[in-house]
Amino acid sequence: MKSMNKMILSPYSFRNIGKRLGYLQYLDVLLAAQSQPVHSELPKECRLSREYELYIKALHTYLLSFTKRAQPLIDVESQQREAETQFNKYWEEGDIEEWVDPRQNKAAANVNNAEQGIWCSACQKMYSKQTVYDAHLTSKKHIKATSKQASSEQPPTNPNGPVSVTSAPPENAHFSPRFKHQTAARLTHMTTQLLRSLAPALNETKSNVERRFSLTAREREQELLEQSKPPQAAPAPASGEPGAEEEEEEERIYNPLKLPLGWDGKPIPYWLYKLHGLGVEYRCEICSDHVYMGRKNFDRHFQESRHAFGMRALGLPNTKHFHEITRIEDALALAEKLKREGRNEIFEQETMEELEDEEGNVYNRKTYEDLKKQGLI
Repeated sequence: MKSMNKMILSPYSFRNIGKRLGYLQYLDVLLAAQSQPVHSELPKECRLSREYELYIKALHTYLLSFTKRAQPLIDVESQQREAETQFNKYWEEGDIEEWVDPRQNKAAANVNNAEQGIWCSACQKMYSKQTVYDAHLTSKKHIKATSKQASSEQPPTNPNGPVSVTSAPPENAHFSPRFKHQTAARLTHMTTQLLRSLAPALNETKSNVERRFSLTAREREQELLEQSKPPQAAPAPASGEPGAEEEEEEERIYNPLKLPLGWDGKPIPYWLYKLHGLGVEYRCEICSDHVYMGRKNFDRHFQESRHAFGMRALGLPNTKHFHEITRIEDALALAEKLKREGRNEIFEQETMEELEDEEGNVYNRKTYEDLKKQGLI
């Protein structure tokens, strides 16, 4: 997936697309296929072009090859056959509105309108409606043209060709705008199915690209240099000391600043350490004076099990009201304050809400309920 942008021409390089996307944005477009057909965001005239058909064919070929190599235990061919069968079902049912060119529909409508009508051989004229044709039969012009046609040896022919009723249908009458873009529609449907199965690989590719973007030029060159080195065979541990060489290799990691280790087991860059404030300590008394390094870890710990256990030990709910509260004394004081506000709310509701009896007398809720219990209302 890392070399996809080099192997396939993106549709955003077409002539009728003004905006070109970067590699990360292109990966987001492919990830959007989890909820909708791939490239649904493109204009209709772009998806109906010959360039798009060539592009989607190349993309499908590459994704099919990549899936076979990345997921060898999955029968990709059978999944593709099922996707093609599903597409054929949709196609036969006529769910192809987005794959019909409106210009071809307009041209077909014009042809149909031209073929429909009533031809008058005497007047050499086509009438679109029956009422107009019937009205012109009594006109002087038509009567004169009819008498002239009767006296002539050969009647005038239709200059637009034979009438559509007697003409034979063309050999390719089954062809219509509906079938012109069937290949592109089928490949789009099958490519969408492949992308949905490759969602984890796409997410990993995006994460790796974002990580590489965060590296400095020196760190990127160092990483490329390490990747170009041939792998060294691990030496066998000495007898009586299994794994001694591996322990020595781990001890050789140079980390004088005691920086946290990244996903590759190496210390993270110092600028990233400073950016996230990982050198700042945040102590939480509710979590038994546990120290959290960095604001992000501190904010996250309020929803973790350690803090929730400490709140339960105090007999308090772990709600959003207690967010940012780290001292036990402050948490208990806030709980008492919330309890008082809750009582005041109940008291105000009982005294402020008014109810009316059948005779029209108005009482507050507490008085009304007391009188009702006594049977006076």
